Parts: sequence; C-alpha cells; structure tokens
Amino acid sequence: MIEELLPESVVVVEAHRDDPLWDTPLYPAEEALVARAVTKRRREFAAVRGCARRAMEKLGVPAQAVLSGERGAPRWPAGLAGSMTHCDGYGAAALVRRTDLASLGIDAEPHAPLPEGVGRSVFLPAETERLDLLAARRPAVHWDRLLFSAKESVYKAWFPLTGKWLDFSEADITLRPHPDGTATGTLRAELLVPGPLVGGRRVRGFDGRWAVRDGLLATAIAVPHAAPQA
Repeated sequence: MIEELLPESVVVVEAHRDDPLWDTPLYPAEEALVARAVTKRRREFAAVRGCARRAMEKLGVPAQAVLSGERGAPRWPAGLAGSMTHCDGYGAAALVRRTDLASLGIDAEPHAPLPEGVGRSVFLPAETERLDLLAARRPAVHWDRLLFSAKESVYKAWFPLTGKWLDFSEADITLRPHPDGTATGTLRAELLVPGPLVGGRRVRGFDGRWAVRDGLLATAIAVPHAAPQA
C-alpha cells in the first residue's frame, strides 16, 4: 500500500505478521537497543529492520544494521534517505537514494478511531473543523487517525532536513479525498514555523498521499530536491 503513495524511485518493503521478516535476526548493536523490550516490541523492531535491509539490497547497498540517532531517528547508510513504520501486525521501510529525494516520511496505523482525548491534544482548531466536515461526507474513514498519521509522516520527513523537533501544532494539515470516492487522497502540510532549506529554497510545506485498505491506513511524504516556490 505504501509503495503506491511514493515516487517510483523509492523502494518500499512491507511485512505482515506471518512474514519471515517478522523474525529477522538482529545485529548485536540493534539487539542492545531492545534488550529490555517486551517480545511484541522486539518483533516489530526486527520486522522493520528486515524490511529496511531488503530495501537496501534492492538499491544495491549491502544490508547492514539500522541504529537510532538523535531523537530515535534511524541512521541510514551514506547516500540513502528513508523512513520506517510499524503497527500491530504490520511493518514497512521506504528507502531512496539521496540524489533522487531530499527526504521522505511514512506512517501506518490501524484503521480505527484515535483513543479518546488524543485529538484535542494534537489537532489545531482549523484541523478539527475540517475533520468534522470530512466525517460528515465520508463517515467510513477514521479521519482523526488519518490526520494523526499524517502528522507522524510530516515529522519523519522534517527531522532529517532540520535536526529539530516539530510539534504537532506547528504544521496545519489538510486531507483531501480522491473525487472518485475511493479511500485514497492527498494531503498538504503547511508549516507554521520556518521550514528547512532544500535546494537553496525555503520549504513552506510538504505534500503527500494517503490510503486506507484492509484494516490499515497509511500516509507518505516525499520531499523533492527542487522545492516549489512559495
């Protein structure tokens, strides 16, 4: 599903609970990161690294450990940019050569409502108003969870470009459903703080896509090198 949301230059590998990738052997340095984690967390951690290693190989890069850098962001081999995500029974990694994209971010979530109270703490008033309109028009989609996922993808695309924290309240995201009625669409994140410089231009926002299928929802952001003019 995530592969359909990103440019062809991006390699995406996904794994579901019964996939052998769910039991990917970890490198010693990776083992140390989850030494005290519960089994569920260890298996999810292993699954996304298995996906990442397979994606590396598809890009002609030897499979290697994926360790955590500042704020837990994955540290990729030289020349690659990427993003990983996992939720209950699902994991994915997306990798691309830095010559093709400046950054990317992906997120997957169960297609279910957000826990009570979460939306009030992370959504802007304007976002909440738009969610209400979307829910009235297309009630089959859990728009609150989709917006939460979009904010996660935005942050994952933002951080490698800036090395800075981005609060949920610092990006105003608009979700747009596809006019054909399918559970797919686009998203636009307007940054409410100064954006990163990409290709010598200040990025004012990020564009992405989303989809809902088989009990999951996914969002993806691809940041091109040539940032559009404001």
